[in-house]
Amino acid sequence: MTTDHTAAPERVWPATTTGERQALEQWLDFHRATLATKCAGLTDEQLRTVSVPPSDLNLLGLVRHMAEVERGWFRKVLSGEETPWLYATDEDFDRDIRTTEDDTYEEAHATWQAEIAHARALAAKHSLDDIGAGHHHRTGELYNLRWIYLHMIEEYARHNGHADLIRERIDGATGA
Repeated sequence: MTTDHTAAPERVWPATTTGERQALEQWLDFHRATLATKCAGLTDEQLRTVSVPPSDLNLLGLVRHMAEVERGWFRKVLSGEETPWLYATDEDFDRDIRTTEDDTYEEAHATWQAEIAHARALAAKHSLDDIGAGHHHRTGELYNLRWIYLHMIEEYARHNGHADLIRERIDGATGA
């Protein structure tokens, strides 16, 4: 499918004089919108363009990866849900990044947005100091919501840097 995904979301800069929780939530939303902006106006084929071979990193894969990250930290770690991964398998834990011609932005974006909505709903039930009900799949540790928010901001910021470079490689677009 070669659908042109033109709808870039509105990115709202975080307020400069707000409280801690609002600042964390606003920065996380800003970075979520930044990734969507990097994908706007591209076809599925362009979104599957890898950064630099032999890397499999591509914009569609980043969206799928962030859906997994949202799911992992908010559903599994914060809420303690026993839910399967969206794309990863025991045989290929990085399947989220490795896309095929059958993988579409429409599906990935809808899945990602559903995970974001679920994450917001789960986070709204907790204070920043609340310890999650689940353990991290790799470390086995428990985390409070503050740590999860900070990590999510870091995760998005790092991958948005990747997205900047991938987008520039695709069509020369920079900034935003």
